[in-house]
Amino acid sequence: MATKEYFLPKSLDEATRLLAEHGLDLLVMAGGTLAMPLINEGISMPEKVMGLRHAGLDTAISSNGAVIIGATATFTKMLALKTVPLLQQAARHIGGWQIRNMGTVGGNLFAPPPAGDFAAALLALDAQVKLSDSDGHRLLPLSEFYTGFLTTALAPGELVTELQVPIPQGKTAFSKLGRKHANTPAVVTVAAHIIVEGQSVTDARIALNGVGAHPIRATQAEAALVGSPLDEQAIAGAGAAASQECEPFTDANASEWYRRKMTDVYVRRTLAQIAG
Repeated sequence: MATKEYFLPKSLDEATRLLAEHGLDLLVMAGGTLAMPLINEGISMPEKVMGLRHAGLDTAISSNGAVIIGATATFTKMLALKTVPLLQQAARHIGGWQIRNMGTVGGNLFAPPPAGDFAAALLALDAQVKLSDSDGHRLLPLSEFYTGFLTTALAPGELVTELQVPIPQGKTAFSKLGRKHANTPAVVTVAAHIIVEGQSVTDARIALNGVGAHPIRATQAEAALVGSPLDEQAIAGAGAAASQECEPFTDANASEWYRRKMTDVYVRRTLAQIAG
């Protein structure tokens, strides 16, 4: 069935009003890099579609020690975000230039695995997601946003409108393994944010993509680092912990065994970048 109605709201208030009015019958999209292939192939056939390109959600500004990123900000815009190099690095690994010009930060949160590399960087930075509906807003840690495979904490009538990202105080690094050098699905992606005071790690954030139902925090690997020097022994322990706590899968890109093995390798490589 062909799309019968297309809405292009000019403000967030208009967008949330339309969503409240049409409910689950309304497909919401921004860049369309996830939705349009499904529509073109006849897998998804929505009667009503709402585009968010003109809703004023494409900003990226610094405020009170954080970067506030609108949900429809593109990855091309993230490449210019010098205040948070980790997000710049992650954006470079999102598709080719066409995808980066169209794909959005908010849309990437809904990418099916093994996509969602940008979300892994956001997780490592303790980002919060702003959810809005016709009644107001709420903030949720991104680590609580994912609830399972292709499921989130987004309630009916809500839109992802903003990401609030604290400017990192420590060192960060990003690594990705794919079958090709660029524009490739992840076998495993690692994003890390490490704070070292004196000779010991005082805080650690390690996020993974491609090895679970959605981007995840490797909390056991983080715990293996805190209180220890960021040396070879601690890094090896964190890699081993991450490989055990992840839940990899087998697909056309890699087997479950290979993904688990490479999680160990790439967590160690990412942490070695920071230690070096």
